[in-house]
Amino acid sequence: MNKSPKFSPEVRERAVRLVQECRSSYSSLWAACESIAPKIGCSVTTLNSWVQRVEIDAGQRPGLTTDEREHLRQLEREVKELRRANDILKAASAFFAQAELDRRIKS
Repeated sequence: MNKSPKFSPEVRERAVRLVQECRSSYSSLWAACESIAPKIGCSVTTLNSWVQRVEIDAGQRPGLTTDEREHLRQLEREVKELRRANDILKAASAFFAQAELDRRIKS
């Protein structure tokens, strides 16, 4: 289930830019987010996660970039589907092997 974003990408970019511009005036990233979040109308946690995501994507903070996260999700879905197909093939193989054994015994 995909939730429609409450904030447009433009609002997110503007909020992140404000935090980055004002960050030096505050003791921490959290303090900067606490100051700006009410002006945007989002929670401090949400704004903080937006800033961290932008920093990760820019290579300023360690972590998986947005593209890498999406690629990982895609690979995990593919692995899940392949495992499911493999289980089906194993069950079919066992079924036909048993049928072959039963056929040989009756002959």
